[in-house]
Amino acid sequence: MSFPSTAQQRRPMPPRPAPAAQKPGVQKPAAPPAPAPRAAPPRPAIDPAMLGLINIISTLETVVEEETAALAARTQVDLESFSNRKSQGLMELNRAARNLEAMANHQLVAARLSGLREKLAVNQRALKLHLEAVREISSIVANAIREADSDGTYSESIRSPQTAYGYD
Repeated sequence: MSFPSTAQQRRPMPPRPAPAAQKPGVQKPAAPPAPAPRAAPPRPAIDPAMLGLINIISTLETVVEEETAALAARTQVDLESFSNRKSQGLMELNRAARNLEAMANHQLVAARLSGLREKLAVNQRALKLHLEAVREISSIVANAIREADSDGTYSESIRSPQTAYGYD
């Protein structure tokens, strides 16, 4: 069995027929030229130090939001872990702050720092509420322990200070 040679395989293509709507000798009106694609406005190059600073702020915002959500859910919260993560973020922010003075007037940095400040204020209120609840509970527990362990011999008298020494 022999295979056809390359020259035999190639056959000339027949000419394409003209579209039905177009008559021979009549030209179709030219379509208006397509508008040139608009080039995107040139983006200013972001300084790597600024990009690093923005990433640090974003990380801190995430940690603060997670802690606030965990406190709002009123479930067991690993405050030590959140504290460590926030401390790490603060250390990184301080390192990046060496160039902060040059970038402090930059709108993007100022907006991100303002957003972080707002999230920290919300987080502070949630932590304050949590701490007050912990203090109240620990006070109740301490009083219950004190009352259970005491037979009244060495405790302060409930009487007024004038009658506390038996001068009634």
